[in-house]
Amino acid sequence: LALYFHSGEREEKCIIKDVPSDTLVIGNYKVQRWDIHKQGFLESAPGLGMFVTVTTPSAEVLLSKLYGPQGTFSFTSYLSGEHVICLQSNSTRFVAFAGSKLRIHLDIRVGEHFLDESVVQAKDKVNEVNFRLEHLIEQIHHISKEQNYEREREEKFRKTSEETNSNILWWAIVQTLILISIGIWQIKSLRDFFISKKLV
Repeated sequence: LALYFHSGEREEKCIIKDVPSDTLVIGNYKVQRWDIHKQGFLESAPGLGMFVTVTTPSAEVLLSKLYGPQGTFSFTSYLSGEHVICLQSNSTRFVAFAGSKLRIHLDIRVGEHFLDESVVQAKDKVNEVNFRLEHLIEQIHHISKEQNYEREREEKFRKTSEETNSNILWWAIVQTLILISIGIWQIKSLRDFFISKKLV
């Protein structure tokens, strides 16, 4: 997931990422500040830091740390589900005057370690093959874990759908029985009325 978004200083922006359990998540970000004189975003925002907060599906804070204007954060999920990743600048200016616009570039990788090409090049060919093979095996494990997680979600969704359909069926049966009962009661009431009035 690679994206960028605009934010005001001291404004918190959050994204929701669905992550399987026991999965490594790595995020890279870069902050650019709007320059009113150049009418464009500067290449970086020196002196500006970012608070990164990660919350689990059970509303537990998994990560809360201050980074620089450009950095990398990582965490390992222990619960499967929607994790909330929030970023907020640490501008020391008063909120009323913190009107500078920021552009935040964010790249989130789920379940993978980045290959360090400099390390790969420093090793001989056999070690390079082993290193890349380990990386591929790790990717296969991640894909398998992701598939299992999706299968669990699909099974849960199917179970919920079946329960809903079953409830609808029973509600339709109950409605039909109520309508039949009301019809029989109305017919009986009319018949008793006609008999009491000696119309029948």
